[in-house]
Amino acid sequence: MRVAASVCAARVRAFVTWFNAVLGGQDYQRYVDHLQRNHPGCAIPSEREYWRRRHADADNNPQNRCC
Repeated sequence: MRVAASVCAARVRAFVTWFNAVLGGQDYQRYVDHLQRNHPGCAIPSEREYWRRRHADADNNPQNRCC
């Protein structure tokens, strides 16, 4: 029974990780890492500001969207 629960928990974690990646859950942290590594003097926007800019850019420059 423990083995089955462990396997089930591992599959749930894998699904959550995959779903988070599909939704862009790690994008902000990757952006912060990029700024710190490549632009050390640059101000780091808040996560809210990052998403606001990202969505505004997507609205202003639609490229890979169906509508």
